[in-house]
Amino acid sequence: MKIQQKFFLIQCCFSLVLLTTLVLLIQWSIRNGMVDYVNSKEVESLSPVITELSKEYKRSGNWSDFEDNQGRFIRLLQTQLTSDSFVPRHSEPNRNKPPRGLRRPPPSDHFGSEFGPKDDFPSNSRPPIGVPEVYYALFDVKQNYLVGKYVEDLTYSKVPILVNKEIVGYFAVSKRNRLTEGYELDYIEKQQEYLWVIALVMMLFVVLITLPLARHVVEPIKLIANGMHRLTQGDYKQSIDSRRNDEFGELSRDYNELALTLAENESARKRWLANISHELRTPVAILSLELEAMLDGIRPMTKENITSASDELKHLAKLIDDLHQLTVADVDGMQYSKQNENLTLLLISEQNKYQSYLADAGITLVLDLISDPINIYSDKTRLLQLFENILNNSIKYSEASTVKISSRLLKHEDKALVELTFEDDGVGVDDEHLDHLFEYLYRTDESRNRKTGGAGLGLSICNNIVIAHQGEIVAVRSNLGGLAIKIKLPLA
Repeated sequence: MKIQQKFFLIQCCFSLVLLTTLVLLIQWSIRNGMVDYVNSKEVESLSPVITELSKEYKRSGNWSDFEDNQGRFIRLLQTQLTSDSFVPRHSEPNRNKPPRGLRRPPPSDHFGSEFGPKDDFPSNSRPPIGVPEVYYALFDVKQNYLVGKYVEDLTYSKVPILVNKEIVGYFAVSKRNRLTEGYELDYIEKQQEYLWVIALVMMLFVVLITLPLARHVVEPIKLIANGMHRLTQGDYKQSIDSRRNDEFGELSRDYNELALTLAENESARKRWLANISHELRTPVAILSLELEAMLDGIRPMTKENITSASDELKHLAKLIDDLHQLTVADVDGMQYSKQNENLTLLLISEQNKYQSYLADAGITLVLDLISDPINIYSDKTRLLQLFENILNNSIKYSEASTVKISSRLLKHEDKALVELTFEDDGVGVDDEHLDHLFEYLYRTDESRNRKTGGAGLGLSICNNIVIAHQGEIVAVRSNLGGLAIKIKLPLA
């Protein structure tokens, strides 16, 4: 089953369960609320009985006239329950009479025609089916039973009887636990029908809303799934056009970034293979031709020719060593022995050496370092290798007359950094090459002229050394007119 169908079914089933539960709870609430309402209205309508009982107590000063005198209690109820407040169910309707649900049945329905006024209430009997379960009883001020019909498993409403604002007893009437007839019962039945109709309409509404909602949620997932399938087939030059601002929009943007990164990596891989094959093929081809020429007698086997072949072999060995060093660096295999080093003192100590071989190339070295100590947690040997590779790059490719080394302190995201800049006034590099200078075997000279030496691995090694020190290295245009290499390293 597809995710869109699952989402649709889950939403519909959840809505169905929720609506059914809600309808049942509302029906239960209406039913119980209506029963409580009818009970409360009936208790309020018993005020004539309460008033008459209060008068009876006031005349005698106690309840002795009613103790064990069911007949007197029944006659009082018959007198009051047949007044205008309570009308028998079989009487003709009248506009001034209360609704049927609030009418009490005639006393004979409660006390039965089988026993007279002097007879006792049946001890434990319930009314026949269809007759409301309504019983009356009288209690003294301590809520001791005096007279009337009292069934223990029923719930009673006890209304206090007051004489001179003091409670002298309680008149108890049994509560209804259900409605058997009347307008209220008709109302409840109608409401139940309406509720189920409303629930059905709401379910149709849920279906109409859930179907496009499921499609809206699943559509970007389908796009990403199809895109991932194309990625597995090697099609990296693609993107998902998602104009959403939610999490799916962010996922689509991340997918596009992934596809772009994979495309760039694939391009770099192909360029790496082409470059490495070229770099290895050239010395091998030269060495092979020179040896074949000497074996065939075309070139004499002199010391000079053998030295030329040896130079090519050394170049090939150097290239292989550089590749091995890069490979080791990529798998985090370069060994680092770090400790706190003062970067300023380190550069000053190497100043004479740098000036010496820069001067051999006709280049002047300028130092512009801050006087404060710059302590960094680093490997001294690797840092010197980093600096020498950058300076050698300037000697071989920049055609500069001046190389300047400067330093300054920076603060980035509550983190103290030192920025070290190597810049020259040489020919510089076109902007299109700046972002690729630290790639393996990358050279700005498309003809790949080898007379300048090197294989295009020096800056790649520099990049790995800086990353190993949790730093950042970039190439930008120099203020002197040539190329500037900026290195940011965290302070210790």
